[in-house]
Amino acid sequence: MAYGLYTHIQSNKRRSIALLIGLFFLVYVMTFAGALMAEAILAGDASLDWLMRAAFRDLIAALPWVTGGTLIWMWIAYKFHQTMIDALTGGHEITRQQQPRIYNLIENLCISRGVTMPKLKVMESPALNAFATGLNEKQYSITVTSALIDRLNDAELEAVLGHELTHIRNGDVRMLVIAVIIAGVLSFAAEMVFRVLFQGGFRFGRGGSSRSESKGAGGVVIAIVIALVLIALAWLLSIVIRFALSRQREYLADAGAVELTKNPDAMIMALRKIENRGELEGATSAVMEMCVDNPRSGIADLFATHPSIEHRIAAIIRFAGGRDPGPIALPQPDAPQGDTVEEDAERLSPTGPEVSQSGTPSPFGAGGDKPFLPPQPPVEIGGPSVPDASQPGPWGPHRN
Repeated sequence: MAYGLYTHIQSNKRRSIALLIGLFFLVYVMTFAGALMAEAILAGDASLDWLMRAAFRDLIAALPWVTGGTLIWMWIAYKFHQTMIDALTGGHEITRQQQPRIYNLIENLCISRGVTMPKLKVMESPALNAFATGLNEKQYSITVTSALIDRLNDAELEAVLGHELTHIRNGDVRMLVIAVIIAGVLSFAAEMVFRVLFQGGFRFGRGGSSRSESKGAGGVVIAIVIALVLIALAWLLSIVIRFALSRQREYLADAGAVELTKNPDAMIMALRKIENRGELEGATSAVMEMCVDNPRSGIADLFATHPSIEHRIAAIIRFAGGRDPGPIALPQPDAPQGDTVEEDAERLSPTGPEVSQSGTPSPFGAGGDKPFLPPQPPVEIGGPSVPDASQPGPWGPHRN
């Protein structure tokens, strides 16, 4: 039984390894089903018992080839999966000079835990989302959308980066990539079988209609039905295993982000801002499974790879504290910004501005006695980075 965060992580790793072994076993189930169908189509008038024994012999003979082929497929994905993901999402690696804000945030998190810093990538998208990929320390990378950088403040962005870094630290990314690869093999094989059977049509038996009416024809039909059921079952179970790997790990990644940042409110606010705004246009289901949020609704929610935002926030509040502001309506990206700190706080707050004891709006909550920086004139992008020396700063005149 697991009692704390780290024991939960270890327990979840053991369950994930067991699930992956089961996923690999499904490849052999699919192979047996294919062998059974092939024997039924070729034999024509054999009994079900004979067909089952023949299919089992075929499975034993094919085991080395199936195992080798699956491992080769995994090696290809190991080498090129990041390139394929970048091609789908348009993500590109960034440096500290290009994005100092997020670079410094992730660097501080990595230093605090003594882990190797992953690569940072940005994809141009209006969606609010992020995901981690990679199979080893040289490949690990975290990709964030441009809208996520623009719409989240530093604390919220740090929480999202902590979430993805936790996925890497826990081995979630490696497990999920391998699961997606193996499940992809199963889905491809199942799709090919059903396409051949139901689109191209088929005739079983080498003896024509006379053999189909023979004594063993019933066994052939039953064998084909069994093979189809096994193929469909293997495909469905592979999807269920992928869901199980994703759903449980999101809770642990949220908890890990709170443990890294010591700020449950920031994680809750980040989830509320991302809620229903994370759909990446053109991304495959495999990529969406790796994201912070994979939005689904209605009947589709039954097959969701992520818990709902409501459940995730409830778990954070229960085990780490924090406050839930409820769903947040974000302004449009091109909406005019407030001229002062107070106006910005009122515009972004889900419940309106907080009022201090003196009766004036305060961006820091009801305790209006706390000091805050006075509003400064906006700085033009591309303008001078050093403020005008003639204007006093919050701590007095500027000194050269």
